[in-house]
Amino acid sequence: MPAVKQKILIVDDDSNIAELISLYLNKECFDTMIAPDGETALEMVDSYRPNLILLDLMLPGIDGYQVCREVRAKDSVPIIMLSAKGEIFDKVLGLELGADDYIEKPFDSKELVARVKAVLRRYRPAASPAPAAAADKIVELPDLTINLTNYSVTYMGRPLDMPPKELELLYFLASSPNRVFTREQLLDQLWGYYDYVGDTRTVDVHIKRLREKIGDHEKWRIATIWGIGYKFEVNS
Repeated sequence: MPAVKQKILIVDDDSNIAELISLYLNKECFDTMIAPDGETALEMVDSYRPNLILLDLMLPGIDGYQVCREVRAKDSVPIIMLSAKGEIFDKVLGLELGADDYIEKPFDSKELVARVKAVLRRYRPAASPAPAAAADKIVELPDLTINLTNYSVTYMGRPLDMPPKELELLYFLASSPNRVFTREQLLDQLWGYYDYVGDTRTVDVHIKRLREKIGDHEKWRIATIWGIGYKFEVNS
């Protein structure tokens, strides 16, 4: 029985670029669909149910930032932003809105495919875990449970919506309590690139979003180690 192809939604108003991206991904055995604008993209997120979205920022009507906001309000599907804007502000804004990666145009086709595969490799929907490994993929703390097997977080007794990359970062830190990680180590472990496009600022943005969602607990917190990086501090 043939494997089910993973679905990529390409959102770009430049038909030449969109078709070229589709060609690259089809060669790698992905299924693709193209949305020429933000409004169409939002409709297709519901109808096509993509495994990943490649989202251009400069779109007619609803721009990529707004599309990202609206998708994140209801779905944790991974999002890679594409843009000719290379300013740090634009990268940080995209990441703060919930994007998992950011690629500047023009891009190399091999890098694009590698980024897509890297993000998908780190995002596993709830239906695919191996039951025997479940115990190894859960961190339980007072008022906080992080389950990497089904990509869920429970905080103060309630499920907490969290994009895949934030959840992976939280799990990675919490699964090694009181161990200090540099920003570079976190980039390498979680993004798979030493020279990630957002540089170390990417880690800071994701840490900021995590703190906004879970804050500090009397028994644990995400601590900043100035000049070095971060650790998940657990009090006995």
